[in-house]
Amino acid sequence: MNILGLPEAEVLALAAAVRIQPSGTEPESESDPVIAATDVFARAAWSGITEPGDGVAGLLVSSLGAQEALTAVLDSWNPARIAESLARNGVDDTEDELGSSLEQGLLRWRPRLSSTEVVRCLQQAHRVGARLLLPHDQMWPRSIDDLGAHAPLALWWRGTPAALAGLDNSLALVGARAATGYGEHVAMEASAGLVDRGFTIVSGAAYGIDGMAHRAALASDGLTVAFLAGGVDRFYPSGHDALLTRIAVDGAVLSELPCGAAPTKWRFLQRNRLIAASSLATIVLEAGWRSGSLNTAGHAAALGRPLGAVPGPVTSPTSAGCHRLIREFDAVCVTTPAEMAELVGDRTVQVPLDFSGVEGTGPGDTGRGRTSDQTRVFDALSARAPRSIPELARRSGLSPGAVRGALGALDLEGAAGEREAGWVRCA
Repeated sequence: MNILGLPEAEVLALAAAVRIQPSGTEPESESDPVIAATDVFARAAWSGITEPGDGVAGLLVSSLGAQEALTAVLDSWNPARIAESLARNGVDDTEDELGSSLEQGLLRWRPRLSSTEVVRCLQQAHRVGARLLLPHDQMWPRSIDDLGAHAPLALWWRGTPAALAGLDNSLALVGARAATGYGEHVAMEASAGLVDRGFTIVSGAAYGIDGMAHRAALASDGLTVAFLAGGVDRFYPSGHDALLTRIAVDGAVLSELPCGAAPTKWRFLQRNRLIAASSLATIVLEAGWRSGSLNTAGHAAALGRPLGAVPGPVTSPTSAGCHRLIREFDAVCVTTPAEMAELVGDRTVQVPLDFSGVEGTGPGDTGRGRTSDQTRVFDALSARAPRSIPELARRSGLSPGAVRGALGALDLEGAAGEREAGWVRCA
């Protein structure tokens, strides 16, 4: 018997290898092991077929189930047939809008269909001790479900179950990569003080503020969780390999991308939504006017999470972003771990703030005036090897039509150029 084109025994073995917990205990039991293994394999496949935050894929999988949704793509169902299946499962949307979204989705996903790639990522996950966490698992961070259709379809992780459980009582500490001594001191004091109060520290493992927040939490014998923009088998940045290795032992490292996936600018921006969604509140410790941490703040505000910002010297450009959050976006001014803990003291939900005017935080702006499609295509380009439109579509997770449109804008900007063999990134 075959499952999604592969022998049943192979699928069962691959699924079992990424579902045994580090403690040696089995995950939540399923009544039918074949159904369970198929769901694991299908969700592992979806994690590589889609780019993070794909709302159409989220709608499809949540309505039809991972296996049937994958079958629809594998068997080349047309948008009308998929829309009919969704309607039978209670999806209420106008036929034209849903059909158009599904058509574009199929154009994005089909170039990435490869059972060989799914098998490879599952085998690599087993080699590095990574596990696949599914939405119905007890350890799944429920707060991430607030992302709705844009929530991850599965999470790859390495670490301890205690760190995953700690996400129920966690705070996100984020800030600039080019941190000053002042910023790193604030990050160290904040992280250690919050760990002493029983909080788990969540961040993105980047240089600067993120790295200091993780280190201070570990030094205080606390729990810390790092969300990555690539696979959990390839730690990034490389300079934090030792830090992430320790987090994977004493805390947890998570990603919605399969093993082998490379980090890109688009994936960093989408990773930020997981940092904000998984935490009770987000605190920006030091940030410039256009710091990427403002993107995380924007996600937190959109989710109705409490938002705090630490002030700095008024003469320091590296604190201008924090001052902007306080002045223009009603972030709470916090200066001590006690004040940061007060952000979630009563666990009330704030009214979402409008961050659409902050550069680099809106859904269509990535910090350089580029749309998300343009950023994804730019990430997929190479400066040396020309790449065809189908190849760029596969790498970016976009439809060929969307790639052509993005290339046109990048060409006008001077960021991309067409050669005889394809398109290249320009300096």
